[in-house]
Amino acid sequence: MFKSIRHGLFAALAGFTVLLCVGYTGLALVISYVTEDMLVDRLMAREAAAVTAHLNRSGTLAQPADALLRVHGDAATLPAPVREQVAAGRRRAEVFTDTGQHYHFRTLDLPAPGRPRRVYLVADAGPLLVVSKLFQEVGGFLVAVAVGLIGLALLLAWLLARRLVSPLLTLAHEVRDASTGGPARFSAQGRPDEIGYLADRLAAAIDELQATLRRESAFTRDVSHELRTPLTVLRNTLGQATARPLDEQERAQLQAGLAEMGNTIDVLFALARAGHVALEAFDLRGCIEDSLLRLVAQGGRDDDWLALDMPERIDVAGHPTLAALLLNNCLGNALFHGAPGAPLRVSYDGGELAIGNAVDPGRAGTTQGFHHGQNLLGRVAAAMGWQVRFEAGATHYQVVITPRLAG
Repeated sequence: MFKSIRHGLFAALAGFTVLLCVGYTGLALVISYVTEDMLVDRLMAREAAAVTAHLNRSGTLAQPADALLRVHGDAATLPAPVREQVAAGRRRAEVFTDTGQHYHFRTLDLPAPGRPRRVYLVADAGPLLVVSKLFQEVGGFLVAVAVGLIGLALLLAWLLARRLVSPLLTLAHEVRDASTGGPARFSAQGRPDEIGYLADRLAAAIDELQATLRRESAFTRDVSHELRTPLTVLRNTLGQATARPLDEQERAQLQAGLAEMGNTIDVLFALARAGHVALEAFDLRGCIEDSLLRLVAQGGRDDDWLALDMPERIDVAGHPTLAALLLNNCLGNALFHGAPGAPLRVSYDGGELAIGNAVDPGRAGTTQGFHHGQNLLGRVAAAMGWQVRFEAGATHYQVVITPRLAG
């Protein structure tokens, strides 16, 4: 198993190149020898026809004009290697000898009075074998040329493997050396081939994974940080309950702490899922009215508890669930910590939504929750591309939300 794709591709190309070279060399040799044998066979066929024609005309056997061909009327006069083949029942064959001689022979049954006359046509093909002599004379040169061509083919295979695999190896090195903090960027991104597609998808997957890890880290950090304050308040208040009954202010602190913890948990889970939620266009006024109706359903509101100044419709781009969570927290905090009898003011002007109320100085101990969680609410707004700012004073508190307008 190769440790590098480049080595594996080079081995495949090199093996294919050598196999092709050896295969075509062997094919050329086979064609050469077959052509040589066919030439000798054609020559013998022509001489056999000439011998037959002469016998029919004169009634006698005539030796071929070519000294390499001989007609034997008796098997006893044949060369020993050929005679052995005839004795074995072979009618035609190609005979090699240890002394370097090379014979081709065929048995001819010529027409004659009474019964056919059997003769043997023998060719001493040694001088006609040009292929073997050619390899003896220029074989070294041919081998050198073949080795050179194989070397050139291997060099081209190496260059081709390097060129084809280089972008993939570069991508592998960039992935290995990529930092875990910033966005993933690879040089192969944007290429119009499979490597470019792989780089784009890999960068997107790494960015998504890093975003998920950042949300998980932020969730863990926020759970530890944001819940510590209300838990401390609850613990201290409950510690006092063992010695004496709780007064109205302490019960209010318990109620505020529980509400803050519930809101904080809702916000944390919403932020953890924010990376997977697509934004859409919706009516912000309808979302505000739903949040206000939720407060009305809780009861305990007089007739002039709300001062509302908004247009009939506010088209924004965001996520309705996150927007409702942001509004519920801002409206609930402003109403819970507001001064008695002070109306909750909700207005929209110039692309900004303002939620404000007067703060009761006598309830300063319970207004921690009004400031608590501002970082989380800011992150909820940022997840939708909105902006939020908190304007706190000694007797007044206001939240200004700037949503992203639709379109």
